[in-house]
Amino acid sequence: MPLVVMCGFPASGKTTRCREIYDYLSAQYPSKQVHIVSDEQECVSKKDMYTNSHKEREMRGNLKSSVQRLLGKEDIVILDSLNYIKGFRYELYCVSKSSRTTHCVVYCITDAETSKLWNSLRAEGERYPEEVIDELIMRFEFPSSGNRWDKPLFSVIKDGSLDIATICTTLFEQKALIPNQSTQTQPLSSTNFLYEMDQITQDIITTLVTAQKSLCPGDKIKIKDSREDITFTRPFSMAELQRHRRQFISYTKMHPVEDTSKLSNLFVQYLNKSLQN
Repeated sequence: MPLVVMCGFPASGKTTRCREIYDYLSAQYPSKQVHIVSDEQECVSKKDMYTNSHKEREMRGNLKSSVQRLLGKEDIVILDSLNYIKGFRYELYCVSKSSRTTHCVVYCITDAETSKLWNSLRAEGERYPEEVIDELIMRFEFPSSGNRWDKPLFSVIKDGSLDIATICTTLFEQKALIPNQSTQTQPLSSTNFLYEMDQITQDIITTLVTAQKSLCPGDKIKIKDSREDITFTRPFSMAELQRHRRQFISYTKMHPVEDTSKLSNLFVQYLNKSLQN
């Protein structure tokens, strides 16, 4: 049965929309069981979870495992989480494909100021710390109907109504995704590699952008899980760093490494060479 992937900024109304979908599906399809998989089930503290890349990766791995376990012929699964990384949404698409089921993304559109306001109105223990919500919004990778893993894409603005009937028609009447050889024979290792590479390289870029604010030329920037440091020679713009990141990812996709623990060191080596030019 279908997988519904919620997506949006922190505090953008995803859980409210998730409950709308849950209530509608439960009423319209009483013979089917509707499951909500939520990061609230995994996350003890938003500050601890989203400031620790290892804990965050572990949480996403647990979310995906829960989705895989629950997807079946008679069950409907709604994943209520940020799902802000396109690599993770691709993994979820592959899970749907390997399960021979349908899939859609529901994108809750808000601007940054609205999300921050809604976040401030939450109970203290449920809020994202200000620095965390800023960081998550900066790192958010917007869904696009041009990406096969993001479609069908249903977008809803903060004051708009969600056309759940159309979502259901699409999910229950469209053909199920058909697994190809890659998703059948190696569904986890290939997608995990892309996901790990995406997260590790983004974490390194974030470290560089933050660290360089207080550095002088010649200083060394320590990178977690890398044997080498990055030499700070001049200010690096986000656009330049992201360009090098995309080039590294494109090359590494064509020449994948078996041990993902080496990715940090390889990317640091790549940056040390590229940023000297």
